[in-house]
Amino acid sequence: MSFEYILVETKGPVTTITMNRPAVLNAITPAMHHEMQAAFDRFAEDSSQYICVVTGAGERAFCAGSDLKAAAQNGITGNTYPKNGYAGLIERYDLAKPVIAAVNGIARGGGFEVALACDLIIATENASFGLPEPLVGAVALGGGVHRLARQIGLKRAMAMALTSEPVSAQEGLALGFVNEVVPPEQLRDATERWCETILRGAPLAIRATKATMMRGLDEASLAQALKAQASYPEFATWRVAEDTKEGPRAFAEKRKPNWQGR
Repeated sequence: MSFEYILVETKGPVTTITMNRPAVLNAITPAMHHEMQAAFDRFAEDSSQYICVVTGAGERAFCAGSDLKAAAQNGITGNTYPKNGYAGLIERYDLAKPVIAAVNGIARGGGFEVALACDLIIATENASFGLPEPLVGAVALGGGVHRLARQIGLKRAMAMALTSEPVSAQEGLALGFVNEVVPPEQLRDATERWCETILRGAPLAIRATKATMMRGLDEASLAQALKAQASYPEFATWRVAEDTKEGPRAFAEKRKPNWQGR
């Protein structure tokens, strides 16, 4: 499958999706939304791929959000998003595989929303994040106002959303939506380190962990989450998986587990 606006690379069990319009800060066009939908679909369906990394081409930006020139032509609310919403990601609620945002430079508007939709955010020291939509008469409806409030708390999220003021990577780390801040030249190595650390675990156990945590947040209480977890599809798959037997077996035999992802 070939793409015009993104790059897709696989290295072992890791897929990297790179938004590839560096001249315009990787701003997303309607066609790019659909390319990203296709790339995420392929990652989700490929049993050999365990982790997805999302990043931006160039040194200036992860993603500046929507391409406003395209929005001006189509109308600011005229974009037609693919099945899973903005960038094919922000409404992809059934993806249990981990997704990591490797943020280089600015992440604004929809670009910040893409990062917030990922499970982890690794950012460079020159990265910054913000929801400037009101400055162009828009609203951060690609999950920004909802995810930010859930991830950092109402008052801090409200301050970012109402003022449109960006925050630095270090501020993002302090607020809790950034996991690690590194020098720009170390972003790739840091992201690979996170991937390698996650890959030590059994793939289906990792997926069950993510899915159970996310689904549990939707339950009415901790007690209900504990009661309901056995009914989650990812939990049920993990429980009878071959890897679930391999883990204790390898521990007893004092060897490294041989995960098969099944």
